Amino acid sequence: MIEELLPDAVVTVEAYGDEEPPNTALYPEEEAVVAQAVGKRRREFAVVRSCARRAMEKLGVPPQPILPGERGAPGWPAGLAGSMTHCDGYSAAALVRAADLVSLGIDAEPHGPLPEGVLPVVALPAEADRLRRLAGEHPGIHWDRLLFSAKESVYKAWFPLTGKWLDFAEADIDVFADPGDEHSGGFRARLLVPGPVVGDRRLDLFEGRWTVRRGLVATAVSVPHT
Repeated sequence: MIEELLPDAVVTVEAYGDEEPPNTALYPEEEAVVAQAVGKRRREFAVVRSCARRAMEKLGVPPQPILPGERGAPGWPAGLAGSMTHCDGYSAAALVRAADLVSLGIDAEPHGPLPEGVLPVVALPAEADRLRRLAGEHPGIHWDRLLFSAKESVYKAWFPLTGKWLDFAEADIDVFADPGDEHSGGFRARLLVPGPVVGDRRLDLFEGRWTVRRGLVATAVSVPHT
């Protein structure tokens, strides 16, 4: 599911439902991070790292610990960029050589409406207006949840480039459906704060893709070299 949203250079590995991927054993350093966590949290932590280590192997990189750093961002081996996501029934990791992409971000969420009161926190007024229009055109999509997921993917691509927090209100995201297919599409995130400098150019726009399948909404952002 995530693979179709990203460039060919990106390697993805996914796990669905109660599927138990191979090699979910944690390294001692990782065990220490979740030593006090509840069972569900420990399992999600282990499964998504199993996905990431299998992605490393596909890129010819020896599996190794993936420790959360500042604001929980995963620490990747030198020369790699990547992102991970998990929600009920789904885990995924996406990795790419840093020579091929500057950064990427992925997110998956249950395809259902956001809890009451969350959308006003997440959406700018212009975004909320666009979501109402989209809901009228394609009522089978929970556009509020899709916007939330897109903002998560934008943040995950942003943070490795800046080391800074990006508030929901600091990116204006325009979501659109593919012609003839309301279950997939793209989005453009216009940054409302100074964007990261990549090469000799400051970025003020991130672009991404989304899909709705198997009861999930998934989004992904890739940041190319300039």
